[in-house]
Amino acid sequence: MRSARPPAFAGEVAALLERRGAGLVEVAVLQPADPFLDMAGEDLRRRIFLTESETGQTLCLRPEFTIPVCLDHIASQAGTPRRYGYLGEVFRQRREGGNEFFQAGIEDLGDTDTAAADARNIADAHALLSLALPDRVLSVTLGDQAIFEAVLAALGLPRGWRMRLARAFGSKEMLEAALADLANPPRNGQLPAPIATLALDADLDGLMAHIAGGMETVGLSASAGRTPADIARRLVEKAQLRSVRLSDEAFAALKAFLAIHVPLAQAAAALERFAADAGLALGAALDTFAARADAVAGHGLPSEAVRYDAAFGRPLDYYTGLVFEIASADGERPLAGGGRYDRLLTLLGAKSQIPGVGFSVWLDRIEALRGDAS
Repeated sequence: MRSARPPAFAGEVAALLERRGAGLVEVAVLQPADPFLDMAGEDLRRRIFLTESETGQTLCLRPEFTIPVCLDHIASQAGTPRRYGYLGEVFRQRREGGNEFFQAGIEDLGDTDTAAADARNIADAHALLSLALPDRVLSVTLGDQAIFEAVLAALGLPRGWRMRLARAFGSKEMLEAALADLANPPRNGQLPAPIATLALDADLDGLMAHIAGGMETVGLSASAGRTPADIARRLVEKAQLRSVRLSDEAFAALKAFLAIHVPLAQAAAALERFAADAGLALGAALDTFAARADAVAGHGLPSEAVRYDAAFGRPLDYYTGLVFEIASADGERPLAGGGRYDRLLTLLGAKSQIPGVGFSVWLDRIEALRGDAS
């Protein structure tokens, strides 16, 4: 059983967060489970430790800090912009063992200068790792959910396909499976003919009535589990996905985009060339990307160590723009990861939109590397 004590260098990390204008906050270990189950992504959902309150509410042990910090910010009705630092334990089932470990990081809420806030968080995460691992060469990998979604929209993909691909962004296996289906849509002869016809016609009312009638016949309550409306919408979405096949030109453009992997200093130009060659307009997403690249350069990070990978994402559903990870140049596992989540606070109950960006650092991985070096 691992010790519940923070690593020896935790004090240095806390001091750095304070210097960066992100005073440490405390958030409860027990959290409402629904926000994580709804918004955190399939990978994290599978590894959450669930429990139940005396009143029957589903709770979980804190699996990360972003959602709890955002919930506390909304509850406190604090003003913005505001930076929150944290350092504490999170609880997840981990393949490599050790279900309880320490993370530190920053949640940066309410800054409307997207490029500056994104760059500041990348620089903060890099500074924290450089402090804890002064002798390590660090590599930074950036992706951009907004650029990916702009490419999908410019290619003319329907909403259902854009949603599926956006959800897959961050998982190599899920993205490859989605692209394979997009190239050769699967046939589905398992649905009864009346349901298949209604789904293909996008007849939601007729489909809901048919499903509700079938549920009543077998004695299922329409209010138990998924409703007829939920089932009907999902069946229509699946039917629409199967009916779409990208042209060879559009599919080749999507593959060409995902193959872009260049130093960040060259990335905006590479995206502009791609868009021109493919005849696509990426609009505001590309403007924001270019401004962020300039802002990152202004922090003086080693230019050769910061790269843009168009296929890179992170497996959390709430990201909307920048995503990034930082690793030791000679290591496989990331030491820090983060990104932008401009819709999250509204989904959690904020009355107005509050932009957000942040990162977390795995202190146990840093501790292992410091041990290797000593």
